[in-house]
Amino acid sequence: MPMKLLTLILAILFSAGLHAETVTDASPGSQALMPVKVTDNVWAIVGPLTNRTPENLGNNATFGVIVTSEGLILIDSGGSEKGARALHDVVRSISDKPVKYVINTGGQDHRWFGNDYFSRQGAKIISSEAAAVDQKRRFNDEVLRLTALIGDENFAGTEARHADLLFDDSYRLTLGDTSIEIHHRGQAHTPGDSYVWLPKSNIVFSGDIVYVDRMLGIGEQSSSESWVRVFEAMAALEPDVVVPGHGGPVPLQKAKRDTYDYLVALRERTSAFMEEGGDISEISRIDQSDFAYLENYDTLKGRNAQKVYSELEFE
Repeated sequence: MPMKLLTLILAILFSAGLHAETVTDASPGSQALMPVKVTDNVWAIVGPLTNRTPENLGNNATFGVIVTSEGLILIDSGGSEKGARALHDVVRSISDKPVKYVINTGGQDHRWFGNDYFSRQGAKIISSEAAAVDQKRRFNDEVLRLTALIGDENFAGTEARHADLLFDDSYRLTLGDTSIEIHHRGQAHTPGDSYVWLPKSNIVFSGDIVYVDRMLGIGEQSSSESWVRVFEAMAALEPDVVVPGHGGPVPLQKAKRDTYDYLVALRERTSAFMEEGGDISEISRIDQSDFAYLENYDTLKGRNAQKVYSELEFE
């Protein structure tokens, strides 16, 4: 296990009283995933903070399991067919109940490339309409990027499978003794990002609206302006625990620091840089060093600033 992830999990255990387990005797790729118990019936499955690799099968993200009296609700389906199988092994270590529903929280590959696998197990897939549109639009590009990172042999068997149940901005799901809400409040990291709210336990699964302990990526499919508003809508719920799209479960304050504060600071600093006549070719002058503690800082800080610069030119 990468040291950064091990340190993160230990910090979670000491600060929040959560419980982590290691999956043994499972398929390749499952060892890259750490199940973390949030409550008796809610689990995070924490993937590595690094990029997609042959070892993690595209599962470089955080997933979730909600255990109900009538079966399981899975938050996101994994980054490939093999990644979905590895994820399912971890799910089985939590509960032997069947996965009844899979919620895609967005359009990134690891949010939905395992849909076909879980659909064949009998699960119904749910996503926002905007996420489904984004998945279809970017599918070929995501396949090219993913196969370059994990290899054709690890991508083998992966098929595009979109949601059975689509919603515009909100969806309420009841399974057995558990009711949850899914909300799409606008574009964030991807156009269709949604968060999953568990009102009785005061927990939110944020998908890629929140990155913890690693720097978020602002890509061509992102909108930093809208992302700020979406985070604010999610934070207004005042959750006790945020299960982010990347990283382990944390209090809202930590989620705000690593995601919201970074977005706001980068937008403010880029705007000031532009007002002073700064050109995009000089974008490295923008100081982001107060966020240097985040994994992938050196790789992403310049690209993020360039994207925000381009956004602000049109706002």
